Amino acid sequence: MSDKPTTIKEIAKLLDISVSTVSRALNDHSSIGLITKMRVKKMAKELNYEPNQRAIQFLQGKSHTIGVILPELAESFFSAAISGIEDIAYQRNYTVLLAQSHDDADREKLLIEKMKMQRVDGLLISVSKTTNTYEHFEAFKKSNIPVVFFDRIPPVKNIHFVASNLESGTYEAVNFLLKKGHRTIGMINGPTNLVASTERKNGYIKAMTSHRLKFDPSLMLNCDLTEAGTIEAMNIFLNHKRKPTAIVTFNDYVALFAIRYARSLNIQINKDIDFVSYANLPLINYMDFTPIASVEQFPYKQGKKAADILLDLINKPKSDAESETAYYNVVVASELIISKEK
Repeated sequence: MSDKPTTIKEIAKLLDISVSTVSRALNDHSSIGLITKMRVKKMAKELNYEPNQRAIQFLQGKSHTIGVILPELAESFFSAAISGIEDIAYQRNYTVLLAQSHDDADREKLLIEKMKMQRVDGLLISVSKTTNTYEHFEAFKKSNIPVVFFDRIPPVKNIHFVASNLESGTYEAVNFLLKKGHRTIGMINGPTNLVASTERKNGYIKAMTSHRLKFDPSLMLNCDLTEAGTIEAMNIFLNHKRKPTAIVTFNDYVALFAIRYARSLNIQINKDIDFVSYANLPLINYMDFTPIASVEQFPYKQGKKAADILLDLINKPKSDAESETAYYNVVVASELIISKEK
């Protein structure tokens, strides 16, 4: 017996009908009678016929695959986001092609090219923290391949995105610290090229000024989000003439770095200095000393919504897609989660 897969031509030859009739019968076309459909499907089953997916994709102009580029899958925030993406993709019969930039802009650019070569129907991406130019997304735009950004959004116009409301989340976090009596509050913020860093800054300023307190730029430090960068920021704060009694960190990982360093200096966590962070990741439940609060950004919900939007864009009728001028800009409400005392 031949190991070669059965083709439509072989079925047509055995039944003495045309190839086009076999194709229509297998796809339940209304122009083909019930008896012919039954004969064709019976023969196909006997010969273990399987559709040539590559040929089908070529005719449809789709691969039924979406690309996803994340900074780090090891971060539980992004693993939760990919779970949301995969759940939607599975429901809508799409395959996910996943890659990690490892927060490297050059790697991200290379992955963009590879995704295009793989003929993905669309792309979901959270940009790397080192990305500060965005021309590499133009190739997708020129090829009419939709791109939806999520969580880490580039500071450019006319894009589809899903993100958490970090300005309101920061306002809530800083307001929480102000109500606890803090007046000198430091912030270890992220790289300046991230929209998320700007939103955190705006929320911080809004909270301080709403309490009639002057914004002190020296109490807001931008950091590369590494442990070394966090330690450098902590040293600046600990030697500051207005030493902060509370610090808001860019995320739970930065909080972990900052708390671990502070403890090495015999600083009492959440007594000498209170910490508040972002993401509310599961890891904080396993820390001996945790931030007193964390801003929940709902990564699973972000991932699901971003995937839904991307698949809607992919499956939009061509005429609608070409005339579409509006962009999906979805902002998911954040929530300040107060830690339970251990």
